[in-house]
Amino acid sequence: MDVPATRSGPEDVPPAARADHALRALRARWRTASLAAGWRFPSDWALPEVDAVCAAVMAKGRVEAAETALAGLARARAAAGAGLAETLADLAALHAVLDHSGEGFIVPDVDATPARLLRTTALAWADVATDQLVHTEVTDSLTGLPTAAYLRTRLVEVYRAAAACERPAAEDHVLLVVSLDLSAVAGFPRLTGMILVADALRAVFDSGQTIASLGPSVVAALVPKDERVASHGVALRRALHERLSVDAQLADAGRPRVSAVRLPATHELACDLLAHLARA
Repeated sequence: MDVPATRSGPEDVPPAARADHALRALRARWRTASLAAGWRFPSDWALPEVDAVCAAVMAKGRVEAAETALAGLARARAAAGAGLAETLADLAALHAVLDHSGEGFIVPDVDATPARLLRTTALAWADVATDQLVHTEVTDSLTGLPTAAYLRTRLVEVYRAAAACERPAAEDHVLLVVSLDLSAVAGFPRLTGMILVADALRAVFDSGQTIASLGPSVVAALVPKDERVASHGVALRRALHERLSVDAQLADAGRPRVSAVRLPATHELACDLLAHLARA
C-alpha cells in the first residue's frame, strides 16, 4: 500500500535550510537590482564576498551591521577590476533591496545610501585600487618594453646627475634608436616585427641599460657613452638581422635603421626629441 505524500509546512523546514533559502533570495534580489542599476558584466557580479555580506546582513538584520563584510567585498571588487562608481551603485542596490517593501520596481539610489556605508566601501575599494596603481609597471602591451613615459622619467635622473657633475648629459649617455619601416607589412607579421625588435634589444642591453618603446615602430636604448657603444651597435644589428630574417615579409620590409642620437642640452628638449623620434 502506498503511503500518501504529505506536505511540509514552514515549521517542518530545518532552521539551517530556511536561513540558506533566505540568503539565496536576498542574493538573487540584490543581483537583479544591481544589474538593473547598470552592472556591466553579469557574469562578474558573483563573488564569495557577496555571500559573506548576505550572511552578515541576515545575521544582524540590517546592512549597517555588515560594514566589515562590505569592506571585504569592496576590496574584492577593486581587485576584480570593477570601478568605484559601479561598486557604489552595487552597494546602493543592496541598500534599496533591504529598504524596499512591496512588489514594486526597486530603484537603487547612491545618494539615499547611508554615508557611513559609502565611506567604508569607497575607502576599502581605494586601498586596493591605489596599491594596484603603485605596483603597475609602465609597459607597452605589445613589446613588454617600458613606455616613453618611463624613459622620460629615467632621463630626469640622467640630467640631474649630469648637472651635479657640471657637465652635459650627452657626455655620459647616448640614445641608440631602432626604427623599422613596416608600411609594406600587414597583419600578424607587423606585430611580430616589433616583438622581435624588442627581444633583440633585451638580448643586447642586458646589463642595466634603459630600453623603451617610443612608438608603433620605434624603440630606443639609453646607454652609457663609453667604449662599448660601437660594439653594442654591431651586436644590435646582428641580433636584429637574426630575428627578422626568419619571416619573409619582415625580411622584405628592409633592414631596420639603427642610429646613435645625441642627447640635447636640457631634459625638456630631450622630451621633445623622444616625441619627434616616435613620429619618425
